[in-house]
Amino acid sequence: MSPRRLSPRTRAQRGILYLLLTVVAVIPLFPLYWLVISAFKAPREFVRIPPSWVPTSPTLDPLGTALTEVPFAQSMLNSIIIAGVATIAVIITSTMAGYVFAKYRFRGRDVVFWTIVATMFLPPIVTLVPLYYLVSSMGLADSYLGVLLPWLANPFGIFLMRQFIMDVPDELIEAARVDGAGEFRIVWQFVVPLIKPAVVTLAVFMFVFSWNNFLWPLTILRSEALYPVVLTLNRLMSYTMSFDYQNVVLAGALVASIPTLVVFLISQRVFVQGIASSGVKG
Repeated sequence: MSPRRLSPRTRAQRGILYLLLTVVAVIPLFPLYWLVISAFKAPREFVRIPPSWVPTSPTLDPLGTALTEVPFAQSMLNSIIIAGVATIAVIITSTMAGYVFAKYRFRGRDVVFWTIVATMFLPPIVTLVPLYYLVSSMGLADSYLGVLLPWLANPFGIFLMRQFIMDVPDELIEAARVDGAGEFRIVWQFVVPLIKPAVVTLAVFMFVFSWNNFLWPLTILRSEALYPVVLTLNRLMSYTMSFDYQNVVLAGALVASIPTLVVFLISQRVFVQGIASSGVKG
């Protein structure tokens, strides 16, 4: 059976739609494209008018300079440690707290939950000074733990997990309890597999946030050996006054953005499922 042929008008409408979608997709991708080509340009190409859309003389010198001018490898490792630990911690605390708020009944539950959610609307600058004095008084300034401590739990993560766990059937949980499963086993063996899209979505959001977090590490850290990559990139920014070093700064930014791009590409399918599922929840 041959497929139904589309009318010329329908084909024209689809062509216009595909063209519009292509334009919409290209617009957010253009800054990434410009970052990539600029990282391989020679300094003289930055002053060319009109600008060159493809490097005329591609060179790896900017990458080499960016990696040697500052301790880039150490700062990348620091960011991986900070973002990785923060992401795992938030997944654990958010899942456990979300399970409690979704499936347990206790006095003041809704008040506590909505108070936690309300903290999402506090500007970060408001809590910066209290957090600094709290962490410093604990002797954790200028340490990995000092950077991590305020981000081991996240109100958005608790809210997201609670909304998804509410849709897990109570009968499944009761059946697991009858079979002798403890609460921790119920959460990680029965509940988490059912909300995998939400877990991956939260992991992506938290990893990107922790990777790009600039203000708090700048406030609490003093030793450059502990600097995450965003603070190390700030040192490279001092070279932007000269056209001779703009490609170096952009090369450093390109290298620093690779881990977040890899995380998204690996998890994109489940991530999109989580976003789509959260969009239809009441």
